[in-house]
Amino acid sequence: MMKFTGFLLVALVACGPSMRGGDDFGGGGGSGSGSGSGSGSGTAQECNKMDIVFVVDDSGSMAEEQANLATNFPMFASVLSNYMTSDGQPLDFRVGLTTTGRNIDYVIDLGSGLGTLPQHETGPNGAFKNNCGPQSRWLDKTDANLNTDLGCRANVGTSGASIEMPMLMAKRAVDDRVTDGTQAGFIRSDALLAVVMITDEDDQSTMQDNFTIGLTGNAPIDWNPQDEVNAFDTLKGNRTRWAAGVIAGDGDCSSSFGMAVDGTRLKQFVTLANGQNSTQAVFSSICDGDLTIGLKKALDTFQAACGQIIL
Repeated sequence: MMKFTGFLLVALVACGPSMRGGDDFGGGGGSGSGSGSGSGSGTAQECNKMDIVFVVDDSGSMAEEQANLATNFPMFASVLSNYMTSDGQPLDFRVGLTTTGRNIDYVIDLGSGLGTLPQHETGPNGAFKNNCGPQSRWLDKTDANLNTDLGCRANVGTSGASIEMPMLMAKRAVDDRVTDGTQAGFIRSDALLAVVMITDEDDQSTMQDNFTIGLTGNAPIDWNPQDEVNAFDTLKGNRTRWAAGVIAGDGDCSSSFGMAVDGTRLKQFVTLANGQNSTQAVFSSICDGDLTIGLKKALDTFQAACGQIIL
């Protein structure tokens, strides 16, 4: 069992007391809709709220990574539960977890006159798992068995869709599934939105259905890294109100977990998120062989963003 309680605590310590005033965005200003919009007054306040979303690949190649997460998520939950802000109050956090898939139909063209092979895949389409513990779509400090329930929800299995869409599913989790009532109330205007995507494939986000691909082809991708950044900017009103961590393939790589494909589009998302001289997103290799490395880097990024939040 790998333990990272200590460094998670270090990562969270800076969240509470960091302050910033006025309209000095410290290089982390929002998009065109950002700096003057949102619910805030433009004055930094103590960051004591986080809305945390995990998007975990549940395709057939992810068994080892998910076992690692299921082991370590209880410790992650314990650190969140025990963290106190500088004014002596517990961190007000909530954690939702979904997968990279959605319901989709497509046809594989086998080529050479061999015909076609219809495919139907299923996924939660951004809906948070509620299979363990309370029926609530997310978990928070009030859950009596938070550590166990979060670890259980992280074990999402390996029978999910083979077309992985971490970016689109992250967006749908915090936007579409909130709007349609599935996760109504999850996003709070005065909380930092923190998103973690974990996959061993590159993003193939598509909003299309009933398409045809070849044996070596990809889905007709139409949700791009810039779309993802724009969606989070619009949702939160400013680049400083959200942060992201991506754990994926850094090049075509392998480790004790198996093989991973280069996360090219996910790297583009991280670069674009950091395009205003801020560090709102971080990329880590899933081939490090220890997912705690990527989780630590994500939480370090969250605490830094939390210290700069404009409320």
